[in-house]
Amino acid sequence: MISIPNAITLARLCAVPLAVWLILKHEMVLAFWLFVAAGVSDAVDGYIAKRFNAQTAVGAVLDPVADKALLVSVYVTLGLTAKLADWLVILVVFRDIFIVGGILVLYVLGSPPEIAPLPVSKVNTALQIALAAIVLLHEAYAVPGPAVIDALVWGVAASTLASGIGYALRWVRGGGAAG
Repeated sequence: MISIPNAITLARLCAVPLAVWLILKHEMVLAFWLFVAAGVSDAVDGYIAKRFNAQTAVGAVLDPVADKALLVSVYVTLGLTAKLADWLVILVVFRDIFIVGGILVLYVLGSPPEIAPLPVSKVNTALQIALAAIVLLHEAYAVPGPAVIDALVWGVAASTLASGIGYALRWVRGGGAAG
C-alpha cells in the first residue's frame, strides 16, 4: 500500500492546503513553484509506478483525487482572489461535480460505469493545468501578457463544455465516465 509513487502522490495531496494558503497570502512566486513541483511530482509518480511495476489500487484512486483536489482548490482560490473569472471557476467546478454526480447516480441505478476518460477530457485537463500555471506565472513574474491568459480562458471554457456534454452523451448511450 505504501510505495514510492503513493508517497509522492500523498505529498502532492498534502501540498493542496499550502498552495491555497500561498495564493491567499499573495505569495505568488512560491505558489507558482509549488504548482510546478506538484505537476512534476504527478509525472514522476506515474513514471515510477509504470517503470517499476509499482502500480497499486490505492494509487489508482489517490492519484486522480490528488490531481483534482489541487486543480479545483487552485481554481477556486484564484477565483476568490479575482485572478480568474468567477464564471470560469463555476464552470470548471460544476463539470467535475456533474461527472462525479453522474457516476454516483449510475452506481445507484445499478449500472456502474466503466471509468475511461474521453479524449476531449484529457485536452480539457491539460488546458486547465496550463491556465492555472500561466495565471500563477503571470501573478508571480508579470509574464505572459493578458492575451495568452484570455486565449487559455476561452480554451478551458470551450473544452470544459465539450467534455461535460461528451460525458452526458456517453451516459445517455450507456457508456462509462471519468475526469
